[in-house]
Amino acid sequence: MQLLLMGPPGAGKGTQAAELVKKFDIPHISTGDMFRAAVKEGTELGKKAKACMDSGKLVPDDVTIGIVRDRLAKKDCAKGFILDGFPRTVEQADALAGILEGLNQPLTKVLNIHVPSEDLIERAIGRRICKSCGATYHVKFNPPKVENVCDECNGNLYQRADDNEETMRNRLSVYEDSTRPLTEYYKKAGIYLEIDGRQPIDKVTEELVNVLSSVKD
Repeated sequence: MQLLLMGPPGAGKGTQAAELVKKFDIPHISTGDMFRAAVKEGTELGKKAKACMDSGKLVPDDVTIGIVRDRLAKKDCAKGFILDGFPRTVEQADALAGILEGLNQPLTKVLNIHVPSEDLIERAIGRRICKSCGATYHVKFNPPKVENVCDECNGNLYQRADDNEETMRNRLSVYEDSTRPLTEYYKKAGIYLEIDGRQPIDKVTEELVNVLSSVKD
């Protein structure tokens, strides 16, 4: 089962990917993880990626695509994978299709966890994080028992600097503009499915699992 997981910042992709990994026993592969692994392994592509990142430049498509190709060819992807963060453009989607054709592993489904922008902004500006243990809370949806105090370790809670309305609106605008062509691309391919991410976490997981359990490679 070869999956592409999409969704705007704050939609809960990481949480759902972790559940799908447990359910289907396939690796969750994010762009960041791939870059870090390639750099750590000291591959030629990893060295090129590191040089770009160290100088503050974007990693060019040919390097990114090469790293993706190397990662998807590893043994742990033989039964499938959950891809997250790649592709980001139609050109990258075409390159991915070529890679997967060579591996005889075409994408099974493209799953987009959709949450309206206003809901995502509310999630972000209400988020609070423990300075000591990293536990996450929300002033409305998951408040601590004592205001600004972590339930787990009694540490102080804080709000991240980028968890504000202006930053979130900018991030969401960039995301929407960049992914709209990709969404249309996969809709035309007939493998795109949108999941309502406003539901409780367990309900989103249940819907994803039900959809995927009925899919045959």
